[in-house]
Amino acid sequence: QVQFVESGGGLVQPGGSLRLSCGASGFTFGIFVMGWYRLTPGKQRELVASITSGGSPNYADSVKGRFTISRDNAKKMVYLQMNSLKPEDTAAYYCNAPRASGSVYFGDYWGQGTQVTVSA
Repeated sequence: QVQFVESGGGLVQPGGSLRLSCGASGFTFGIFVMGWYRLTPGKQRELVASITSGGSPNYADSVKGRFTISRDNAKKMVYLQMNSLKPEDTAAYYCNAPRASGSVYFGDYWGQGTQVTVSA
């Protein structure tokens, strides 16, 4: 059974930092590109960062230079270091494995997500 468990969210002031973690299980983690997504009410889920099996990252323009994605294949973990947070980063954050088409490999197995709220 595929499972994602996200953690690390919270309430932070603008300019602050958070580190999100995602534990994955039930599939061959090391061969998949992994990604962090965020969902805001009324908007579509947005891919903010992805990382290849070899560790090459890619970022949405909105987070480039502020967020850093990393992974530990041995632990089946993916991380998102979020710095210089802005109110517009407020969202629920999820991890999954993105397809090149824009969908995800495990669309039936989204985790519970972790809420990030950036507010003074």
